[in-house]
Amino acid sequence: MKKAVLYIHGKGGNAEEAEHYKPICNEYDVFGLDYKADTPWETREEILVEYESLYEKYDSVLIIANSIGAYFAMNALSDKEIERAFFISPIVNMEKLITDMMLWANVTEQELQDKQEIETSFGETLSWKYLRYVRENPIVWNITTDILYAGNDNLTSYETMTTFAKETNSSLKIMENGEHWFHTEEQLAFLDHWLMSLI
Repeated sequence: MKKAVLYIHGKGGNAEEAEHYKPICNEYDVFGLDYKADTPWETREEILVEYESLYEKYDSVLIIANSIGAYFAMNALSDKEIERAFFISPIVNMEKLITDMMLWANVTEQELQDKQEIETSFGETLSWKYLRYVRENPIVWNITTDILYAGNDNLTSYETMTTFAKETNSSLKIMENGEHWFHTEEQLAFLDHWLMSLI
């Protein structure tokens, strides 16, 4: 049986990160997707092209996705045949994240609608079109999913994550002293152990 893993990176990441998962997923061919877009409607097309090409050649496709990559994956693949999904620090409620960022930047919905785009002091561009898309395309996710969440995640609250896990019947593993970006030796060891115990 031919099995593939499609890795979808987070913001600022790249397809080369998929190399990290090859020794762990040694029964799978591992592919990293280097999507170029940064909106859900554009990344959806890129992810679908990659998925369809793997689906034609492999008996089963599994997803590993990081941060916003998990949101993009859910937006693109909710009705596709995915064996299982592994999400690392996923963005599971994009509307809440955007409205949180609007609060941090002291921006009202009316201001955003009037200006369409607003740059923030913390490096994110708020977009009315993006917020509207998120609201008009709610995530429906019924694929077997395992989530790794960091206790010190600064983008998604514990309540938001546990609500999503409950609603989607996903397993949830928490690294209490972890951060949104799993990057230290200790955090990566925790991630590897979590994934090895499941795959």
